[in-house]
Amino acid sequence: MHLLRILFCLLFFLSPIVGLGQNPQPNIILLLADDLGYAELGVQRPGNVGDIPTPHIDSIASAGVRFTDGYVTAAYCSASRAGMMTGRYQTRFGYEFNPTGYRNEDPDFGLPASQKTIADQLQLAGYTTSLIGKWHLGGTAAYHPFRRGFDEFFGFTHEGHYFVPAPYKGVTTMLRRKTLPGGLTGRWFSKNERLVYTDHMGYNEPDYDANNPILRGGQPVAEREYLTDAFTREAVDFINRASDRPFFLYVAYNAVHSPLQGADKYMKKFQHIDDIHRRIFAAMLSNLDDSVGEILKAVEHNQLEDNTIIVFLSDNGGPTRELTSSNLPLKGEKGTMYEGGLRVPFIMQWKGTIPSGTTFSHPVISTDLMATFTTAAAAAQPKTKLDSVDLLPFVTQQQDGAPHEFLFWRVGAKRAIRKGDWKALLEPGRFGSPNWQLYNLKQDIGETNDLAIQQSNILESLQRQWTTMNEEMIAPIFDPRQK
Repeated sequence: MHLLRILFCLLFFLSPIVGLGQNPQPNIILLLADDLGYAELGVQRPGNVGDIPTPHIDSIASAGVRFTDGYVTAAYCSASRAGMMTGRYQTRFGYEFNPTGYRNEDPDFGLPASQKTIADQLQLAGYTTSLIGKWHLGGTAAYHPFRRGFDEFFGFTHEGHYFVPAPYKGVTTMLRRKTLPGGLTGRWFSKNERLVYTDHMGYNEPDYDANNPILRGGQPVAEREYLTDAFTREAVDFINRASDRPFFLYVAYNAVHSPLQGADKYMKKFQHIDDIHRRIFAAMLSNLDDSVGEILKAVEHNQLEDNTIIVFLSDNGGPTRELTSSNLPLKGEKGTMYEGGLRVPFIMQWKGTIPSGTTFSHPVISTDLMATFTTAAAAAQPKTKLDSVDLLPFVTQQQDGAPHEFLFWRVGAKRAIRKGDWKALLEPGRFGSPNWQLYNLKQDIGETNDLAIQQSNILESLQRQWTTMNEEMIAPIFDPRQK
């Protein structure tokens, strides 16, 4: 009888461990670049022809799948992140615009508490959760990452941050200025420090660091490392500490977002690039790629490769004029409804589950990460209506066809819808047109041949579908244009 009791106790205590081994919850690492152009990764370029090698980021696609038609829900940072983190078109809950500067601290701005995040759902499923990097979903206490499902936070809450603060030691810095010293035009180079001013954008560099400290949890810290390196340091440390439990790590790099600051080591690496503007951008992207490599190495070191989903994407297209970022062969850039604003690098690996070196050509969108992650983790999904599809059955070839009937976008007066190969859009800004446009993306990925007149019946059908979908959305709860 005594022996039976011992065996019963052993089975009782070991059974959770055995069960976990049979069906372990995968770790999930979400890597988000900021303002990265569609064509800037080697894996995105035909023949890998380009001036900035990105072997570490490319390796995620080599080990998994590249979504050729991967989209985000907005062409700006904050609204795009709101859609991605909730699995819903952000216009369903009135989160439509991109507050900057002091508007980040408006108490009316932030991801509404009614909207559950990926971190919320995974935390309820037993995950340890960490956000490292840029938040940009509310800069006041009510919207702090701790209140949005994250156990740990190291980063900042506004839209941007200097990688190294003034006096810019160890970097070459290029800043936008409305007026250059001495009445010059073009570029001004300092004789005393590695500092360049440029007036090509016509305005000053935003005041990114004003009341926007680097936080550990809720407390400001004095960070001395180049910010990309600091975020990588924290990410690797988290992986090493959390490797004994299921974890969700969201690393939201602010690279390659302005301000343009290239670390000395990487500036030397790209000294063959004559244009200082492009050279700094190359240094920033290469630094980001090496950082992703360090995170991948930490996963491998902890023997987590076969039980870790890793996703890399950008929050929107690259702002070409600002950064030199390339969105080719796509038209447009950050802020526009053209493909260059909305279609982004989007890659995923789960070794042993997702076939390596594959591509998926049907349209997918960042909201799909909610369903993909929660399903893999056996976690509950939010009770609100989602715009999210589990992508794993599609990329593992268990399910055929397209995950979505259509994709929808709205930002103020700008709007777009994609259905199959057809895309209709209204881009009334100075780089667009006051009229609806229509493109066949299979035949015209660069959106050069507007078929709105020739195929008016298709355009009208897409407009009706956009209008029907728009009736499910609500008015913006925060509009910085009215502040």
